[in-house]
Amino acid sequence: MILMRDGAARRPVGICRRSLVEHKGYNQGARHAAARADYRHHAKQAVPQPPLAAGGALLKFYHLERPGEPVPEDLAAEARGMLAWAGGEGTLGAGDHGFVLLHRCGADFHFLLVSVWRGANEVWEAVWHHQGAMAGFAPFAPAYPESPNGLDAAPLRPTFCVWELAIVAHEALAWGRLLASDRGEADLARWRADMLAGAV
Repeated sequence: MILMRDGAARRPVGICRRSLVEHKGYNQGARHAAARADYRHHAKQAVPQPPLAAGGALLKFYHLERPGEPVPEDLAAEARGMLAWAGGEGTLGAGDHGFVLLHRCGADFHFLLVSVWRGANEVWEAVWHHQGAMAGFAPFAPAYPESPNGLDAAPLRPTFCVWELAIVAHEALAWGRLLASDRGEADLARWRADMLAGAV
């Protein structure tokens, strides 16, 4: 379903589970392979954006993109507006601190990864996506698979790609420094300003 800012839910048209999964670099038929033989890696860049305050939460905001292929401004605005709405609906909690990655994964596919720190030192994540002419961002179903045998065993699921992990690693260290501090206003200000920029 697609989550709209007005609260309506819509089902994406023309988007299949297989096509979405393949954007993460693997497919349903070869999901246990580390990498396809024809895969060629390339650099991307982390581009810090202004922070987002939503529902009492404060989120650092990154664009993740190939050089020369920026995240479209209208889509970035749509993502920020959707998260502001989600914060007002309680998806984000008052006092949440975290970071957002808006990741351009090709010509018209984007991941929106929202991570917040909870339980002091745990990162909690929600994953949305947008492709082509979709009317809004939708939860990324392959990130939340059902157990294949119907039992309580937790199946493997996709989390972060190698480019995203560069930002996650930076943010983990930044959060660790905040936790080790007195966590006063000056410490929080240093955390907010501590962002990764450049090639990943």
